[in-house]
Amino acid sequence: MPKVERLTTDDFTRISKPMWLVFTGLSMPTVTEVWRLYLRRFAIDHWYRFAKNRRPWTVPALSTPDQCDRWSDLMPIVTWQLWLARQLVAQRPLPWHKSQVKLTPGRVAQSFGSILALLGTPACPPKLRGKSPGWTKGRKRRPRIRYPVVKKGFSRPRKTAKKSP
Repeated sequence: MPKVERLTTDDFTRISKPMWLVFTGLSMPTVTEVWRLYLRRFAIDHWYRFAKNRRPWTVPALSTPDQCDRWSDLMPIVTWQLWLARQLVAQRPLPWHKSQVKLTPGRVAQSFGSILALLGTPACPPKLRGKSPGWTKGRKRRPRIRYPVVKKGFSRPRKTAKKSP
């Protein structure tokens, strides 16, 4: 059964306005536990904003739900790479940025190119082979699978002309 509770400044000093909470579960956690969970959610919300704005989470137009799941699974891995690389990169702020003691993931991503340049690539450079032979004759091309567009909202019924008496 959901429980609704109103937190006020008497309950907890860091809340300036009353906060309404709804909890579903066996027992309502303590106010300090609720505050800790709220701060954790606050950090997660900022990660989603970072993943959508600074990392290309929502940019690719993927065809299948499996591809979308794989791409979404990569986003936390990319964030962890940035978190682990923050000690390795030299800060390279843009002229209008202030320097920071602790680099944010966005600033690490700005300077990540220096790490990639040092690492190099295990792949051999491509060899020139002349003109590509192209598509083999007789091989059939299959069109890309198209899925219907999901539209949100509702459509109003069309107005019909009134019949004159």
